[in-house]
Amino acid sequence: MNASATSCRPRGRAQALLLLALATGSARAQLVAPADPSADPLAVPKPATIQHPPEVDPRPYKSYGAAALEILAFQVALNRIDHAFVKPDDYGVSVGSIRRNLHGSWVEDRDPFEINQLGHPYQGSVYFNIARSNGLTFWESLGYAFGGSAVWEIAGETTQPSRNDQITTSFGGSFLGEALYRMANLVLDRGDGAAPLLRETGAAVVSPALGYNRQSGRARRAAALWAGAVPATYGRLQLGASSPTSSNVGPSLATKRREVAADFALEYGLPGKDGYTWHKPFDYFLFRARVSNVNGVESLSSRGLLFGAPYASGSILRGVAGIYGSYDYLSPQLFRIASTGVTLGSNAQLWLTDRLALQGHFSAGVGYTATGTIRASSSGQYHYGVAPQTNLGLRLIGGERFSLDLNSSAFVDGKITSPDTGGSDRVLRGDAALTYRISGPHALTLKYLTSRRKFSFPNVAERQQRYDSVGLYYTWIPGRRMGAVSW
Repeated sequence: MNASATSCRPRGRAQALLLLALATGSARAQLVAPADPSADPLAVPKPATIQHPPEVDPRPYKSYGAAALEILAFQVALNRIDHAFVKPDDYGVSVGSIRRNLHGSWVEDRDPFEINQLGHPYQGSVYFNIARSNGLTFWESLGYAFGGSAVWEIAGETTQPSRNDQITTSFGGSFLGEALYRMANLVLDRGDGAAPLLRETGAAVVSPALGYNRQSGRARRAAALWAGAVPATYGRLQLGASSPTSSNVGPSLATKRREVAADFALEYGLPGKDGYTWHKPFDYFLFRARVSNVNGVESLSSRGLLFGAPYASGSILRGVAGIYGSYDYLSPQLFRIASTGVTLGSNAQLWLTDRLALQGHFSAGVGYTATGTIRASSSGQYHYGVAPQTNLGLRLIGGERFSLDLNSSAFVDGKITSPDTGGSDRVLRGDAALTYRISGPHALTLKYLTSRRKFSFPNVAERQQRYDSVGLYYTWIPGRRMGAVSW
């Protein structure tokens, strides 16, 4: 149930390093396509003196055994590190503890929120990326993440296995892991002339498993990630500060503070690119991460298309609709919420005029959700349950000069259950941002953020929490357009 705080939570400098790698690698890499989109972007160039006839061209690398052994080795190393440094020590695994967990019941644990909702999904993304970098498909890698999580729950710790950890590690970890895997490949394959060592280092920071297997030579022979046209992408990095405009602390002892934050977003596989298809999971995805000086990881989300099909209307509308898988973690200054969900929705772009485009996303579904109060004034403020959720995003793009972004994520009327109490919880996260390009990739953004929670629990007198802020950010946007796709 416990994942090591030192091993599984990306915090402090590790967060900044990850964000910097994503920003300088993934966002910049989107500008340059491989010279031959049909070629394997991970293949090692052959010496000019060696000629292989087509009929003996080696098959792409794929190894189920290597993936399983690497996951097991990672778990053994993690267990030994946790056993040596983490207190209380729940990692003195024995034959007796394994036998007890095999025959015992699965429970909902109450480990710290960041461990369960951030550490475990990241640990699951490592399992997933070990499998992916050994040539396995998305669904095969999800199976390995599921199996790896079960092995850890039974044989990695002495405590009872946790069903909430099994969900967040395997499914949340896979939805997060595929986005990291594809961004690492963007850094490698479309690095805009960066030195090979810098690209390899950046990719290894984003996906350590991919970096390890590339150094061993195996991942360099994996199957090609790109099929047909390369994806249309839009990335941006924001650095700035915000001040609270209104707040309601509710049952939290935390105090509202000004924030210095870095905010990174990458949208991959935007509709409208000629020749691009959505045949594989996460051929479209949106990744967002925000870190601040107050709570470290303030938000982290990954939402990708699992199954979908394109549609069009005349010459002005292009879109894709289907089933999305999502992982969301949100930690404003007063409360936290995390969810691993499946939704039905669509992404589309509509040309309003020759220079004015509207992009949008809408999805709705359900997720396994956890909520908790930061520095809670009483017990009973950390709950699990299945909650309906919706996501809405709109971007109005004016040529190469400005964009207006509106986004909201709502976890509505979730019936939260726990062994000791019950209640309801509603959370809304919204933002509005106006971005104006000054010159080249340099822009300024004025952003409003709101995080609101309404809840009802028998043992908590307060019923609301809210934190709103307004901030000014320097924004780095590579590329001429502000995310619009031409066709």
